Amino acid sequence: MARYTGPKTKISRIFGEPILGNGKYLGKNSNPPGQHGANRKRKQLGEYALQLREKQKAKYTYGLLEKQFRNLFDEATRRKGVAGEVLIKLLEARLDNTVFRLGIAPSRPAARQLVSHKHVTVNGIVVNTPSFQLKPGDVISLKNKTANNTALTSVIRGKNPKFSWLDWNEKEMKGVFIAYPERESVPENIKEQLIVELYSK
Repeated sequence: MARYTGPKTKISRIFGEPILGNGKYLGKNSNPPGQHGANRKRKQLGEYALQLREKQKAKYTYGLLEKQFRNLFDEATRRKGVAGEVLIKLLEARLDNTVFRLGIAPSRPAARQLVSHKHVTVNGIVVNTPSFQLKPGDVISLKNKTANNTALTSVIRGKNPKFSWLDWNEKEMKGVFIAYPERESVPENIKEQLIVELYSK
């Protein structure tokens, strides 16, 4: 299972933004990580470094390993449309990310765990693969046994209304992946064009 298990704040300090959730320490301690982080001068990054940094940011944000990310990029280049925008659409269409976006889980790692432990169904069938690619019209819900577990359902916060490509029925605890999102609707601060340039070398 692809997941980062190290300190989240350290990763956030590398990129200077809360890409793994909690960014409460960024304000008071925004230096790079490490013993000499405060004294280290930030160098002007070169073209390759900027491209690599953007790819790493996307990988950490969505919780993918290098091989998974490369395979997803290759799939994006095979599809019609701008490769960078298609890549973001495929990342958003992952089952674990959609469970997070629907508000069923408080974070992407928590959503990944829910899926891996067979608590989530797609069109009534249990799916335990976090990277499962959803298609427009797919219905995401919790298993009946899970839906009756108050310890799990107590963290459900409901969908953010900004995510127009998803629909959430709170009474039935079901969500629908309506369509692939447009790039401008996805809030993640990722410059996908730099990733395309990196893989195009």
